[in-house]
Amino acid sequence: MSIIVGAGGALLIATILWDAFETVVLPRRVTRRLGPARLLVRGLWALWRGVARRVQDSARRETYLSIFGPLSLILLLAFWAGCLILGFAMLQWALGSQFDAPEPKPGFGTDLYVSGTTFFTLGLGDVAPRSGPARVLTVIEAGIGFGFLALVLAYLPVLFQEFSRREVHISMLDEWAGTPPSAAELLSRLARYGSLADLGPYLAGWKVWAAELMEIHLSYPILAYFRSQHDAQSWIAALTTILDVCALAIVGIDGVPRRPAYLTFAMARHAIGDLSHMLAAPPRPPARDRLPPEDLARLRAVLTAAGVILRAGPAADEQLAALRRLYEPYVNALALHLLMPLPPWLPDPAARDNWLRTAWERADTLPAWLKGAPKDAAQWRRAAAGGTL
Repeated sequence: MSIIVGAGGALLIATILWDAFETVVLPRRVTRRLGPARLLVRGLWALWRGVARRVQDSARRETYLSIFGPLSLILLLAFWAGCLILGFAMLQWALGSQFDAPEPKPGFGTDLYVSGTTFFTLGLGDVAPRSGPARVLTVIEAGIGFGFLALVLAYLPVLFQEFSRREVHISMLDEWAGTPPSAAELLSRLARYGSLADLGPYLAGWKVWAAELMEIHLSYPILAYFRSQHDAQSWIAALTTILDVCALAIVGIDGVPRRPAYLTFAMARHAIGDLSHMLAAPPRPPARDRLPPEDLARLRAVLTAAGVILRAGPAADEQLAALRRLYEPYVNALALHLLMPLPPWLPDPAARDNWLRTAWERADTLPAWLKGAPKDAAQWRRAAAGGTL
């Protein structure tokens, strides 16, 4: 029995150390689907998501979902520490609980106590090993415990730094594409300000963001569950909006080069493919078409009113549909898995940008031009020339 328990303890320690190495240190995607960290996070998320679906109020549901990412990180670290403590206690028990202790006959409870105080390097000294193997095992555990605590102290700042890097572009998308973001609103705003030629450099910045998003989430998968701090924003919504814009630019927009859009589209599609595999969310087409024919006609009308000329005709419509089929099943699967809604193609006329909504302003105190956007490019130019925009 002692041999079996000792082997089990050694296997548990080796498994947890390798799992922590893969999760925290290894800078590449882990291809195997099973592991303690993945099983724990996915199991917790399944329970958390099930409860969230029963919350009717959207604001309360979003607040509840935002807790999961940081909480699961703490639980994962506690799980690793608990398993390591248990594994070393099993090894000490297999050696015969060779301790000088106040108890007449130390048992597994003493082994757990010694393992816990050793792992966290408390050094209480009320229980001490009395044999060579027990002393060696205690020293090894103290070293692993010290290294584990150092790893945690280094891991948390890096994790939250990467989260901040991800969120910067998402926050800036608000003034470019509205809240929630939409491809039609982004293109319309560029055209209204006469800046449609800036779309290429703008998409180049998002190409870099998509590459960073993929690398960050593959290196730190738990960040995928961290939600944005502002309403109607998420990394899935931002990525989908950029893919929508790229798809329209590839189909053809007068005055906009296609090459930057193609490069950004390729990088963003690469990101969603890898992230859907990492989160075990196989591609799944949306149950409802995001851009049915009637909405596509409205999209063309909105863009034309803003001064954006989108290539039309059956060939253009088929090309757009083919591009959408390359990414919509993936972003839809990720959205369903993480309970992050996909953005619309067309803006909501009643929606207000996040930068216009504060706790200190009322709608009736805003300037008139903020309450209703000009209807066409000429009105926007007149408003800008008159200093009211």
